[in-house]
Amino acid sequence: MEPLSARGLPRLSWIDTLYSNFNYNTDGYEGDGTEDGKSQDGSETLPYIDESPTMSPQLCAPQGPDGEAVSPTPPEGLPPGGDIEKGLEMKKLVLSGFLASEEIYINQLEALLLPMRPLKATATTSQPVLTIQQIETIFYKIQDIFEIHKEFYDALLPSIQQWDEKVTVGHLFQKLASQLGVYKAFVDNYKVALETAEKCSQANIQFQKISENLKVKGPKDSKECTTSISMEALLYKPIDRVTRSTLVLHDLLKHTPKDHPDFPLLQDALRISQNFLSSINEEIDPRRTAVTTPKGEARQLVKDGFLVEVSESSRKLRHVFLFTDLLLCAKMKKTAVGRHQQYECKWYIPLADLTFQTLDDSDSCPSIQVLPEHEIEEMKIKISVLKSEIQKEKKAPKGQSRVERLRKKMNEQESWLLLHSPTIPFRIHNKHGKSYLFLLSSDYERSEWRESIQKLQKKDLQACVLSSVELQVLTSSCFKLRTVHNIPVTSNKDDEETPGLYGFLHVIVHSAKGFKESANLYCTLEVDSYGYFVSKAKTRVFRDTTEPQWNEEFEIELEGSQYLRILCYEKCYDKSMLNKDDNEIVDKIMGKGQVQLDPQTVQSKNWHMDVIEMNGIKVEFSMKFTSRDLSLKRTPSKKQSGVFGVKINVVTKRERSKVPYIVRQCIEEVEKRGIDEVGIYRISGVATDIQALKLAFDTNTKDILVMLSDMDINAIAGTLKLYFRELPEPLLTDRLYPAFMEGIALSDPAAKENCMMHLLRSLPDPNLMTFLTLLEHLKRVADKEPVNKMSLHNLATVFGPTLLRPSESENTKGQHITSASDIWSHDVMAQVQVLLYYLQHPPISFAELKRNTLYFSTDV
Repeated sequence: MEPLSARGLPRLSWIDTLYSNFNYNTDGYEGDGTEDGKSQDGSETLPYIDESPTMSPQLCAPQGPDGEAVSPTPPEGLPPGGDIEKGLEMKKLVLSGFLASEEIYINQLEALLLPMRPLKATATTSQPVLTIQQIETIFYKIQDIFEIHKEFYDALLPSIQQWDEKVTVGHLFQKLASQLGVYKAFVDNYKVALETAEKCSQANIQFQKISENLKVKGPKDSKECTTSISMEALLYKPIDRVTRSTLVLHDLLKHTPKDHPDFPLLQDALRISQNFLSSINEEIDPRRTAVTTPKGEARQLVKDGFLVEVSESSRKLRHVFLFTDLLLCAKMKKTAVGRHQQYECKWYIPLADLTFQTLDDSDSCPSIQVLPEHEIEEMKIKISVLKSEIQKEKKAPKGQSRVERLRKKMNEQESWLLLHSPTIPFRIHNKHGKSYLFLLSSDYERSEWRESIQKLQKKDLQACVLSSVELQVLTSSCFKLRTVHNIPVTSNKDDEETPGLYGFLHVIVHSAKGFKESANLYCTLEVDSYGYFVSKAKTRVFRDTTEPQWNEEFEIELEGSQYLRILCYEKCYDKSMLNKDDNEIVDKIMGKGQVQLDPQTVQSKNWHMDVIEMNGIKVEFSMKFTSRDLSLKRTPSKKQSGVFGVKINVVTKRERSKVPYIVRQCIEEVEKRGIDEVGIYRISGVATDIQALKLAFDTNTKDILVMLSDMDINAIAGTLKLYFRELPEPLLTDRLYPAFMEGIALSDPAAKENCMMHLLRSLPDPNLMTFLTLLEHLKRVADKEPVNKMSLHNLATVFGPTLLRPSESENTKGQHITSASDIWSHDVMAQVQVLLYYLQHPPISFAELKRNTLYFSTDV
């Protein structure tokens, strides 16, 4: 930080020294000494809440000199909280710095309010400067925000003045976070407030003079009494403040012992603040800085990110930049070692000429080639194995050189995965030229880009043609302007960074409010995995309502996930809206939002309730998380009269059947009305429905058939999966498990065939009959892959571990699955491969199998 900023604000002695090491500025103490609202080259900047807007969003992490996110680290001599006393001293330092910035912020809000009162007084006279409506628009919610922060400051000040280890401040931050709704209202009005202020300045010289030269008081102990600042710059302060408060909460938590009464309160405040930031970042254009065109006009960067473009029938990773007047597609040029990275422009489209291609036009676009699912899954295996090897090498005495080689290889494989995973088409078209096709990983990204472009197109845009020099200048500026620096792969992250969660996330989608008209509404849930997002669950359609009450629970498997997204759709039943790209009717996205899956928050045993705000719509949901080591245990049922958790031979003997009734009935129902359902067996069913079916089968309720015919098909599919998952030993048995692992690893096809058939013949009859029944059913489901999007490999991935994973043995008890690679470990993927082998095999008859003695019969 500068000893004295351009606005004459003083140094904060030791607090300032500390924060210079933290590399984030307290409000009003600018590190680069630039004026508010200006970039270093003097061009105007627009509001930006620093959150990376692409596939792996990051909440405004402090940034290092090269633009990379860094964790705030205390300077030497101040341990990061190992010693409780020193940790609390650090906490006091953080709070003192924040209090100083609060004082400046309050003074800034006061400076905004100062002209409001005389302006209101003149509004009722014969010569008003502004109308009452204009005043209320420009100064909307400023008074409320001022009062909230004045109260917070007055309560926090004595706590720091009388500091000791018993002082608590968490309740103050929690209260501050609970009042963020006022900021939401301010943010929603922010754009209109700026536009109104600008129009009033142009129309009224008196107001122009006032708005260009507002006086902000300096801190109490400052030598310089006031600083001049523009109204536009001051109106930006509340937007910037939430991000800064969130950073401070991160630091406070870092230096607060977990058993301190403040810890849960600060955690709650952080959760509320992060969720709030996520919701408003959907609606604010994240414009970090600007470039000035030769004509003197400001061109802001609104959004950038890595997208996969289909060009000349192959996939290319591009960095796409959305400016206020054009969309630019670039690729990183190869440069010599040590040289600055540079972008090369592939093409650009002025937003005035950009359209989203109509359905009729899509025939002329390049076809999308999708890789077989198994190739994608196999790459996941390789990445996981590499992750595991890297962890082992790091513990080895001389493993560092090998670690770097493995990292490089993993980076290549993850980049490949990023390139080949996306399948959702996003076509854009130049009215006077070519069409372009991007592939995205989820509907969320597609609507984000579409909405950002459409928002800009509402303005009066002029078509622009860049000269080669202008294009070169703009492309060169992309390196400095970009907000997303690295492709979102784990090999780009520090080992200390959270690897995400592995296990099962239980989510209840309760209800939604805020719809203006009745509609047929449903929600989908997405989580991230391997750098991209996947749709995991879908609520039922709530028909013709403005306040849907779903109250549906889902169990979602997480693979290193860090975010949960909820998308709210209006169901379209119009067959003419068929999208030629993916053969699906296009439903309208009404809103979307996301929350960070903070391990400390979701890993408690209790349900955690939350709200996502999206385009004026509020979706209420609850979630809790079960780690993978807890969720994979096979626990025998204490009630042997039921079917769940009871050995399969006991159930078939009791029922006098060859295949358990539950298996037969679920298969029959899925084949009757679920075989065309997109994502059948992959999309989660409602957990409460699954539990109701489980209870019905366990108690042999007479109206099971009626329940099955009424129940959502995904719940029936989920019940079948749950039955196999809860068997006290896997369907393919503990005894044969090692042999299945060895058999699938054989290279010689004939040896593998002999071994795999011999293993089936070695199964007990009830297990074999049930397995063959399920096998034929899954093949029939896969026959409908063009409609239900479930390939044999999809089904093997869903059912393989469920049918083969061994029950917990004595020697594995107490072992916890902690490393990221465990989810796609050799074992799990081998389990998938075993089932896939049988699914790809010609039909297997029970009688033929038992009769055939040609297979070698070595004991297994």
